[in-house]
Amino acid sequence: MVEITWLGHGSFQFVLKSGEGVVIDPWLEGNPSAPPNHTFQKIDTILITHGHFDHIADVIKLAGRFLPKVIANFEICGWLESKGVKNCSPMNKGGSQKAGSLSVTMTHALHSSGIQDDGKFVYGGEASGYILHFADNRRAYFAGDTAVFSDMKLIGEIYQPELAFLPIGDLFTMSPLEAMHACKMVQPKKVIPMHFGTFPPLTGRPEHLADLLGPSSPVEVWPLTIGKPAHW
Repeated sequence: MVEITWLGHGSFQFVLKSGEGVVIDPWLEGNPSAPPNHTFQKIDTILITHGHFDHIADVIKLAGRFLPKVIANFEICGWLESKGVKNCSPMNKGGSQKAGSLSVTMTHALHSSGIQDDGKFVYGGEASGYILHFADNRRAYFAGDTAVFSDMKLIGEIYQPELAFLPIGDLFTMSPLEAMHACKMVQPKKVIPMHFGTFPPLTGRPEHLADLLGPSSPVEVWPLTIGKPAHW
């Protein structure tokens, strides 16, 4: 059993069966959709998909407090280390590594990844997603910020994830239409929509995706409530 809490936008907290805490793309401070007064009790691993502020804003603070293993691409890890972050563990697409009882594989994503630093943009490498390999042999695909791309079919064939986290907001990521095609290629049993509703232009909604998939789809749309733990 994995406890999953959506923290708004593209940020998620996982509590594994072992009790380990995993956070992906933490952004609470300044996030209008973040649950009020959320506190982290334990963070063993932080995963970062790309360098935009709405995905790394809280990394330095949380890394200093909990000293977790911080996993990101080579460029983001280098930047974080220049800011004093310890325990960075760089990787790149196609590679895998262990993080406690969790194993992660970095996957492709179609998105930009500049890091805002003192009024300038620093190169943040390429955006990515992750396959999360849990100790019970189940797998989840966390797409990160991305457009749909045809190699999602390969991701589905190689890793066969039962659960997918897909952005649906439109404008900066996939719309529900592209997410529908992503579902058909990846073929998870369930999909958790993310990166929508934070700001008015992010207009995609879970019900739009469900309507496009249709009632006979083998993929179940599983909308989470921000701040409310769900179990998978």
